[in-house]
This record gives sequence, C-alpha cells and structure tokens, in this order.
Amino acid sequence: MTRTLILIRHAKSGWPPDTPDARRPLAERGRRDAPAIGRWLRAHIATIDRVVCSPAVRAVQTWDLAATQVPSTPPACLDERLYGASATDLLAVTHKLAEEATTAVFVGHNPGLEDFLTLLTGAIEPLKTSAVAVISAPGSWAATGPDSATLIALETPRG
Repeated sequence: MTRTLILIRHAKSGWPPDTPDARRPLAERGRRDAPAIGRWLRAHIATIDRVVCSPAVRAVQTWDLAATQVPSTPPACLDERLYGASATDLLAVTHKLAEEATTAVFVGHNPGLEDFLTLLTGAIEPLKTSAVAVISAPGSWAATGPDSATLIALETPRG
C-alpha cells in the first residue's frame, strides 16, 4: 500500500513586538494565502485521513483557514513534537501514524520540514511559507525512512 504524506509550511506570520515565537499569529498575507492551500488540497488530494499540526499559533491558524476549503477533513491533532522539529523528530512522528491512515498532513516549520523532505526523498527544495509538498511512500508508515519516498508535487499556493 502506498502512503501519501503532505508537508505544509505555515503561511506568512507576523512579528508583533514582545510576542513569544510560539504565539506569533499569521500576517495579513498569511491569512490570504492559507485558504489557497486548502483550495489546492481540495483540487489535488482525494482524502485526508490524519492531520498533525504544530501547536504554534501561526501553524494552527494556517490549518484552520486551509481546512475551511477542504470537505471532510479530520480535526487536527496538535503535537508539540512538530514545533521546532528536526527531520529525525518528524520521522519519529511519521512512524507512529495509524496504519489505517493512508494520507497524512503535517503542518509545521522550517528548517525541519525542508530537512525532512530531503531525508525522505533526496530532493533539496525550498519550502517557502504556504508551501505544500506531497510525498509518496510505499509500505507502512513505520517502514518510511531515508530515501524511501518520492516527491510527487511541490506548490506554493497564494491567495
């Protein structure tokens, strides 16, 4: 069975003064771009079984706005491991995904997402804010590892 892993880098965030990094909200451009992520997903991804999201405000807001454009998305599971995650951290989260989920979404941050994309596929690609990388991996989530997957789409939807 082939698995699909979708990596989404949060949309453009603001930098309000005296705001801790994890509490930074989306900027106006991010609020415009996040729904475009959802429209792209609706047009290109048949089903989403699992959503794992960083608890950072900008990541949660990105998914909330994107999800309004995608019918029948499951609620996001907020996972502290995605905030500041390395490629190795993201691989550990992947290994714990439920086997009945064939398509999973991670909403997170750089540089971890870029490094994870490279680890899985060998592709060295920038993930700009609002970027969506779709990865195909054969076998189980637990069997996913370095150079075991293929990058099948990379887009940066804009609102």
